[in-house]
Amino acid sequence: MSLHTETLVIGGGPAGLTTGYMLAKAGRDVVVLERDATQVGGISRTVAYKGFLFDIGGHRFFSKSQEVVDLWNEILPDDFIERPRLSRIYYKGKTYAYPLKAFEALRNLGLIESGLCVASYLWARARPIPDPRSFHDWVRNQFGERLFSIFFKTYTEKVWGMSCDDISADWAAQRIKGLDLGAAIRDGLKRSLGLHRPAAGDGPVIKTLIESFRYPRRGPGMMWDAAATAIRQHGGKVLLDRRVDALSYDSATKLWTVSARREGGGRETFTARNVVSSAPIRELVGAIRPAPLSTFQARSLRYRDFVTVALIAKAKDSFPDNWIYVHDPAVKVGRVQNFRSWSPEMVPDDSYTCLGLEYFCFEGDGLWNAPDSELIALARREIGLIGLVDPASVVDACVVRQPKAYPVYDDAYRAHVATIRRDLEGSYPTLHLVGRNGMHKYNNQDHAMMTAMLTARNILLGERRYDVWNVNEDAEYAEAGLSGAREALVSERMVPRKVA
Repeated sequence: MSLHTETLVIGGGPAGLTTGYMLAKAGRDVVVLERDATQVGGISRTVAYKGFLFDIGGHRFFSKSQEVVDLWNEILPDDFIERPRLSRIYYKGKTYAYPLKAFEALRNLGLIESGLCVASYLWARARPIPDPRSFHDWVRNQFGERLFSIFFKTYTEKVWGMSCDDISADWAAQRIKGLDLGAAIRDGLKRSLGLHRPAAGDGPVIKTLIESFRYPRRGPGMMWDAAATAIRQHGGKVLLDRRVDALSYDSATKLWTVSARREGGGRETFTARNVVSSAPIRELVGAIRPAPLSTFQARSLRYRDFVTVALIAKAKDSFPDNWIYVHDPAVKVGRVQNFRSWSPEMVPDDSYTCLGLEYFCFEGDGLWNAPDSELIALARREIGLIGLVDPASVVDACVVRQPKAYPVYDDAYRAHVATIRRDLEGSYPTLHLVGRNGMHKYNNQDHAMMTAMLTARNILLGERRYDVWNVNEDAEYAEAGLSGAREALVSERMVPRKVA
């Protein structure tokens, strides 16, 4: 089978589907290929098991970008609910509110330890490490060495499976940007005294301090199922069970030839003017023929994977948090999701609770390869050690493995990505990279969507007017601005239309 399309999109996650939707809505021919045989959404899909719904990783629908919010509303206009954000840190048998409540933290740590933490913070601020290069350096500068060792080191090393000295400072600057101990204490004092009342004009909201978020009532997969349906309604195609394994570009015809195989062994060929890829860079570069010059750099990029063990327990109430970060080194679990707190509709029976225990690992290591029965036994044991649910109340369980969940920010990743980007942009003018793994940037889904929206606009305009690499981690466009992007669309009479 051979099919021609103007734009071929590799990957049916948030970035790929957003690209496909924007192009199909504008009347352009587009095909989205998704390797999963049963559903779209990627890491943002919703997994169903015996009527229980699981969110893989937890996806808050919060964005500083009004254009992203508008697109969410356009695709899924009637199915959002407003949810309170509540998350805590578990450390040595005690829980700490996150964001910080100053009086609670003082009580849990004790006067002496709290005093030492403050002294360590003041010392770090007085004598910061110049040009911090590692995660350890960056957090030490912002919070002090003592708080780094208590609240950052163990959890971060669980997530990444490597020393904090080997993780780039980019990770910290991106994920906890704008927050330091002084800001946390000021905010925590207001919360502890009941004085926290955000008002218009207070300035930008620090991402880690938001108190509520919107959420599809049956999980994030609702959004991406609706996006796939909308693409088809506008004349585009979304094809499942297509794993792209070969791409080649003909500079004479300016056409891509893309080969995809199916689980049953069948193979299909597509030709396209443009290729948009949200696939992991390592896989994309490895599939291009002839091999690009940056193949070595692509092979050097690494990814972190994780396993979710969903425990279904005969217990109406467990804990109110959306999730709990487990910083305690006595257990392997890194984070516990409470799916009912994301949405009551995730749990079909009020007499049950459903918790997702997340274990970070590398594909192929001991945790990843462990039989489901061993992983379930581990999760039951550890949920009891933490004290969130009685292991005896667990009546059923499900294991979900998620490969390539996080691009690794080691000390060499930035140089590798820069080399790959120069190589691909110089050799393939109609190849566009979008999204988390497509750009090897750990971002939230609103950021991934904005890179896709601007890429679609570049294709519609016939030129790379917008540099999607300048979309930062908060989904703000650094140069022309989103207003400029909107004006460009209006000038071309490409005003967004509502989904029929």
